[in-house]
Amino acid sequence: MTSLSAGQAVAALIEYYDRARHTALEILENGNFEDYGQVVYPRLTVEVKAWVPIDRSEPFGYVDEAGRYTAVISKPHLMRDYLEDQLTRLSENYDCTITVAPSEVRIPPEYIRGAPALGQRRSPEVPRPTLDDVNDAIINGDWDAFHGTEKPLFHFGPQRFDIACARIEHYTGVEVDTVQKYILFTNYAMHTTEFLRFGLRELVRADSRYTALVLPNGETLHSDDALDIDLDELTLVSRFQMPRFDLITAGGDGITMINIGVGPSNAKTITDCLAVLRPEAWIMIGHCAGLDGRMRMGDLILGNAYQRNDHILNPSVHVDVPIPAIPEVQRALEASVHAVYGENQELMRTGTVISTADRNWEWRTSRELWEWLRASTAVAVDMESSLIAANGYRFRVPYGTLLSVSDLPLHAVPKLPAAAQAFYSNSKEAHVMCAVRAVEALAGNPKSLHTRKLRRTIGEVPFR
Repeated sequence: MTSLSAGQAVAALIEYYDRARHTALEILENGNFEDYGQVVYPRLTVEVKAWVPIDRSEPFGYVDEAGRYTAVISKPHLMRDYLEDQLTRLSENYDCTITVAPSEVRIPPEYIRGAPALGQRRSPEVPRPTLDDVNDAIINGDWDAFHGTEKPLFHFGPQRFDIACARIEHYTGVEVDTVQKYILFTNYAMHTTEFLRFGLRELVRADSRYTALVLPNGETLHSDDALDIDLDELTLVSRFQMPRFDLITAGGDGITMINIGVGPSNAKTITDCLAVLRPEAWIMIGHCAGLDGRMRMGDLILGNAYQRNDHILNPSVHVDVPIPAIPEVQRALEASVHAVYGENQELMRTGTVISTADRNWEWRTSRELWEWLRASTAVAVDMESSLIAANGYRFRVPYGTLLSVSDLPLHAVPKLPAAAQAFYSNSKEAHVMCAVRAVEALAGNPKSLHTRKLRRTIGEVPFR
């Protein structure tokens, strides 16, 4: 069997998928549903002929044993660079054969862009989206997923990929195609507004690496547009739950910022979905309650440990499993704070962040709070950071947290409207720029993130 090169394999995946998509649109238009069996996802197979020792510093692209590794792929055009890079690494590390062919898995028309709604016209030959085929068995290291005749090559099945893309579009209101490789999460509109200001400034710079800015309403701004825009005239109100801004580069290594709203459930919803796109890193920038009486409003907390008190991921990542800080992200955030705030580092400290699902956690009796905190070294409490870190750990996506202290509830400084608004006004731009500068530094040296720190001892796939 003739082996494809990495580039040829990715081109074949895209060709097979596009052909299936066009066939589906023709069938749905003319009603010849008996032909829908041709509308299938492409299948990527890598046959590793022999295991050999490789460079021990390789962060991915390696296997524990020879054998057949397969993945059924959806929307390969979204993952072109990623797929080519992963296949190149595998083929350089091992004697292997790469092939692409149609799979036996039909594509539900609901996952095909431009497909008309079928309503009552649906034929038995046309599959429906089914949650029976949506799970995280591979990412969670399920025994059966790794002990069949074929081993998984990629982390997700095609319908898991498709429903994730659909939900990104559902929650953010913008097509998934422009999501960038570096993602910032916030739960404040003021942060997204500051990010928009930064994006507009960048677009008019002659030497900027950014080429466009996608707004939550789907409008795309380029440099010519940015010259004449009055920020106050832009309509930034979104009817979608999680407004998204994509600051785009030619290589896709720009910055996406999403206002995810409040709470760990929201954080899990969006990170479960974004993970299929294999981002390079995601970072939470938010506010927190400070737990140390020496703190002041506006102090920065760089999370270096996470005390998970939100319980949401406990079935997938046991609470006893430590969630380590990612040194490369930590160093980038610390350097950006130096750059934005200057050499005086009194306002920043590293420490453990507790995340809770209870927004009113401080409304407990003094004794209850004592019992909750007495064995903890936590310096801050929030609601999202531990979930974002734990899901980054679970999905092998480097993560970080940079929080700003907005209240000191244990020291008679609760969050009240007047003081909160004054604090927000004074801190928002610097806070956002610390995160922006950090991910820009990471984007300038992406290999620094490509380490083995998030790889598993068992239950790991060859791809990053």
